Amino acid sequence: MFQPWPHHPLLRMLLAAICCVSGTHAFGREIALHHSSPDSVRAVEVSSAGEGVVEDLPLQGGGFQRVLYAPATRETKGIIVMFPGGTGEIDIEKSGHVKNAKNFVVRSDDFWRDRGYGVVLVDALDHQSMRGQRSGAAYAEVTKKIIEFAHGQANVPVWVLGTSQGSIAAMNAASHAGGTPLAGLILTESVSILGGSHETVFDAHPADVRVPSLVVANVDDRCKVAPPSMAQSIAQSIRHAPTTVLTVSGGTQRTQDDCGSLTPHGYYGIEEKVVDGTVDWMQKTQKRP
Repeated sequence: MFQPWPHHPLLRMLLAAICCVSGTHAFGREIALHHSSPDSVRAVEVSSAGEGVVEDLPLQGGGFQRVLYAPATRETKGIIVMFPGGTGEIDIEKSGHVKNAKNFVVRSDDFWRDRGYGVVLVDALDHQSMRGQRSGAAYAEVTKKIIEFAHGQANVPVWVLGTSQGSIAAMNAASHAGGTPLAGLILTESVSILGGSHETVFDAHPADVRVPSLVVANVDDRCKVAPPSMAQSIAQSIRHAPTTVLTVSGGTQRTQDDCGSLTPHGYYGIEEKVVDGTVDWMQKTQKRP
């Protein structure tokens, strides 16, 4: 899916020129993995992979929530609202460039879109860390606006998906959806043990979730705050909706941080396996009466 950023200076100049002339709704990225420090990996747009829409959703009391919608590359079956992990800062620019594309939900967007699912990427509020803010009532109101935006893009089912710290946001969105219809909730490598953010998925009111839910757990995840052994406990906490646990394995470790994006915790190297398993569950769930 992604190719290394070319080392030849002429190729670099050519691709940089392509970046400069791309349109304001371009949605194409490449991840440069040759940096001496894997933690410095950043996204660089080298081509226009499709039409996207950047929207700044106004918030009550001022400010805005920036989102980026990238439609499916085939007939649209649904739209998935994606909440990234870590600090939540993926740096969506007004041009449609995504500067920080390490996170699983950003890296995997082409896989979802090729399978008929549009993607709404959610950036951090005001370019500030979202740690400790994702489980509260205030952020739940923000997620309602995001879901409404997703519904406005196409008359198809809308799902919410979060990974790692982003699972807290997805759980909060599903538990506060209220009259905003949701097709389901997808939690991947969820933070379930209290750590530096001082919140977990259990703080996001799982008992109030009323939509079909999927908990994905990688048995090779070594992140201390998201152990795969907690998958069943997370599923059981969603007491009022049918919940499935999907177990996967594998992934490559590219950074020393076990909770980093380029590790088994971030599904690095097994993105397509995770997407296929999740899409299979989504399609089976939609077929149920």
